[in-house]
Amino acid sequence: MAAPPKNPAWSVAAPVLGLVVLAATWNRELPVIAAALVGLVLAGAVMTAVHHAEMVAAKVGEPFGTLILAVAVTVIEVALILTLMLTTPDEAATLARDTAFAAVMIILTGVIGACLLAGTIKHHAQDFKADGASGAISGITVLVTLTLVLPAFTTSTNGATYTTAQLLVMSAIALTIYGVFVLVQTSRHRDYFLPDEAEGDAEAAAAHPEPSTTTARNSLLLLIACLVAVVGLSKTLSPNLKDVVSSLGAPASTVGVLIAVLVLAPETVAAMRAAAANRLQTSMNLAVGSGMASIGLTIPTIAVASLFLDVPLELGLGAPQIVLLTLAVFISGATVLLGRVTVLQGTVHLSVFAAFLFLAFVP
Repeated sequence: MAAPPKNPAWSVAAPVLGLVVLAATWNRELPVIAAALVGLVLAGAVMTAVHHAEMVAAKVGEPFGTLILAVAVTVIEVALILTLMLTTPDEAATLARDTAFAAVMIILTGVIGACLLAGTIKHHAQDFKADGASGAISGITVLVTLTLVLPAFTTSTNGATYTTAQLLVMSAIALTIYGVFVLVQTSRHRDYFLPDEAEGDAEAAAAHPEPSTTTARNSLLLLIACLVAVVGLSKTLSPNLKDVVSSLGAPASTVGVLIAVLVLAPETVAAMRAAAANRLQTSMNLAVGSGMASIGLTIPTIAVASLFLDVPLELGLGAPQIVLLTLAVFISGATVLLGRVTVLQGTVHLSVFAAFLFLAFVP
């Protein structure tokens, strides 16, 4: 029997280094080289946060594991958005919208597409439970429509915004949908999100035993330290990030794409590894869970924060973004319909993802 895994030295050093660098750079303007080094520390903190979330997840088991990872990633996303909203007030109105839209597009087309391709290239065809995934995709469709599409068509305000009452009602609906999703995933219909008990799953479980209670507890504390470092370092780097976008001649909305890419990169790698190991159910749990959290938690949190901070919030997307979003949810719904995929579905998803990335920089 394999020994319980322990936290490697780098997973302890990374959050400590992040906090030290944060203390050394707080409220200081950074030259390019220093900003690049801080960016590496920030990326390391994000990767380490996901590692510790996975350690805690391994202790509590599925589907709680993927839920913890999705919530941890969403906390990082919200923290980045809030810090940038406070430090770049001129772009604050659309930052939450751009980041949430980018996150959903990356998840539905990039993450799912990469997982499907990584798994089906190696295993030809893969199966997962459509019962859970289809319900989650339906929830994501409703969430993005109410929070990112509908504001562009309401008439109570000028521009693609909600009134305070509309914002609070839509936030309550989003939280309700996400809350019911968590209830279904963890309690009432937990079996819809559990991988089938196959020989490969048993071998994987034997090769990756759960950590001890002490290790899991330490990972939880280190996860919190990582999140603090990510929040602080993102605030430190926000002026440099804005300069990079301006130097590329890209639109301001590209900042939201960069935030989403940074936050979701580690989770994408974890999901691809699971798919390549023929555990596509775990990959789909990660994807749909993150998609639900990216809207169901992020938008209500940012909405309430914007009211308290008196920061304008523009949520409605433009016509090109609505077209891409509609395409993404449509192909995602078609993909999860039967619960069996091949390399074709992966290629389709990644094709839409490529179009999204290109149009983000060249609108």
